[in-house]
Parts: sequence; structure tokens; C-alpha cells
Amino acid sequence: MSLNFSFIVLEEHPYGREMLRILLENDLIPNLVIQEVSPIGDEERQKFLARMAGQPLPPRLNQLISGRKIPSYCVPNHNDSSCKELLEEAQPDLLVLGGTRIIKHEILEIPRLGTVNAHPGLLPWLRGSASVGWALYKDLPQGATAHFVSPGIDTGDIIITRQLPVYHHDTYESLNYRVAILAGELMAEALTMIARDEVNPTPQDPSQGETFKVIPADLLEEGKQRLAEGHYSHYAD
Repeated sequence: MSLNFSFIVLEEHPYGREMLRILLENDLIPNLVIQEVSPIGDEERQKFLARMAGQPLPPRLNQLISGRKIPSYCVPNHNDSSCKELLEEAQPDLLVLGGTRIIKHEILEIPRLGTVNAHPGLLPWLRGSASVGWALYKDLPQGATAHFVSPGIDTGDIIITRQLPVYHHDTYESLNYRVAILAGELMAEALTMIARDEVNPTPQDPSQGETFKVIPADLLEEGKQRLAEGHYSHYAD
């Protein structure tokens, strides 16, 4: 079964670019791409570029879809009426998030099968922001999780989750880069499972894990030092 899905992403978000690259390589072609061009988009893009500093960057979104018949639009906010109208016209079975602000119910209710996100951390233990940094600081495993989106922050049913092997040569930046790739791979697997009707989602236990905001600089440095000094507890080598 082919899957009719729309892809929404903050303008040129490196996380979303990596995800779309992997989806296209797996012949998972969106019926629509909608970028949000906004101050929030600028802030989030710079935040992720800093986290991945020195790592290879995926092609820009217009390069990825060049030569493909994929309609592409820009809106000032993914929750506004212009985005809602575009999605209602496209009538996707599924909405795929490639790095966005929190999406409101009016948008989430449009796709027939729901909305899927790939979170750069292991749910339910690390919800919210800066999961790679928080995992280092709290000495927890790294990984990613593809999940259905619910009204809460990263609280939806889990489709697939996988731990990322961490090596002694890894840095904070290389982990963010590799987690982004893993998240894209899990999204491709999740969409394939949904297309084949092979998904058996696992509800999250709300009493497990924590929801984090952006990690303070001093705590991030402590986590980076743990990694650099070889004191991290979850090395694969």
C-alpha cells in the first residue's frame, strides 16, 4: 500500500533535511512539503546547527525535492489558516513532523491516520528539548523514538524506538548528528510499517521519565566532560 503523507518542517531545519533525505532514499515521497518561515524557525535552525557543528550537513530542502513533483509551500506558522488550508486540500493520510513548533489540535486532526514525530531521545525517559545533552548529563542511553503525536509533549504512543551505540571517539556534536540520522531511519521504518498495517503502538506510562526544557550551559558542559573523560556509562566499545 502506498502512503499519502504530508511533511512539515521549520525552514531549512537540519534535522528535517536529514529526515527528508532518508525518506526519499527509501522511496517515501510526501504529497506536500510545508516550511514554516518564522523567528522560531530561525532560532531552532541555529540551535540545531550549533549542536551539529563540524558535522556533514544534508542537502537543503529545495535541493532534495528538485526534479520531483512535490508541491512545496512556505507559511509563517504551521498552526495558521494558510497551513490548515493547504493540508485540507492535500488530504494526507498521515502528517510527518520534520522539526516543528508544538502543533495544535486543529492541524493534528486533519490527517486520517494521525501525525508521526521522530524524537531525538529515548521515550518515555527523555521528553522535550535537548535530549542528547540531557542524556549525557544524567548518564542515560542515547537513541531516538518514532511515535504518534498526542496533545502532550512527546507523550504519544510509541511506534519504534532504538538505542544509539556511543563510542569513545564520539563528541556531543557527533552524537547529535548521528541521532538525527537514526531518527530519520526510524521515521522511514515507521512509515513503512504504517503503510503495511504492521504497527502495534505502545502507550507511554506518564509516570515514567521526565520532560525537559533546553539544558543550561553549565549542565551541558558537565555532560560533555563526562563523555570526553570516558566516564559515560553507555559506551558500545
